[in-house]
Amino acid sequence: MPVYALGSQIVFPLVEMAEPNGLLAVGGDLHPARLIQAYTLGIFPWYGPNSPILWWSPDPRLALFPEDFHVSRSLRRVLNSRRFEVSYDTCFARVVAACADAVRSQGPGTWLVPEMQRAYGLLHQAGLAHSAEVWEEGELVGGLYGVALGRAFFGESMFHVRNNASKVALADLVRRLRAWGFHLIDCQQATEHMMRHGAREIPRRLFTKLLHKALEHPSLTGPWTEAVR
Repeated sequence: MPVYALGSQIVFPLVEMAEPNGLLAVGGDLHPARLIQAYTLGIFPWYGPNSPILWWSPDPRLALFPEDFHVSRSLRRVLNSRRFEVSYDTCFARVVAACADAVRSQGPGTWLVPEMQRAYGLLHQAGLAHSAEVWEEGELVGGLYGVALGRAFFGESMFHVRNNASKVALADLVRRLRAWGFHLIDCQQATEHMMRHGAREIPRRLFTKLLHKALEHPSLTGPWTEAVR
């Protein structure tokens, strides 16, 4: 089946038209309006350098429900030690850049090309993209960022330069999202790391249904700097 080529209009094909690997469409742009439309449909961009923009809607989809989040005994000890401090939306661009530089098992976060970093920066300015920052003695040592629409949080990436720092960011985010009544955290594709924390794969059809329910609520627009105090 040919992959759908996007034009200037902000429209996407039905997610059921995606390839078996989840690839749905190619092209278009990363304008905030297009990104917002994509996320509301359960679609996200993911591509690398020297590639056109690729849009994905995998089946199954990895989702973390806040009430299912698992805190290991070792992580609980780290949280109780209060070794780290967590803030929100104080240095979004630094967090995204650190995520792009982070070395992972499959290599650096090369999908966070400069164009994508700028796009998420615009969503942050619009109050829809947020970062959680983890500090140790005044130094940024970990964090994550994502997009919040309605009562759904779309996790994009995380990083750490100290052991457990990104886990602390995730644990604090989940705690706050649960308090705010968020329905789910989209983790996009399966990773052992997120599944150890309670995320699970669900059929795309169920994910879309749950997403639509979460989007019935107004978005908690940012910055979250004040809202989390």
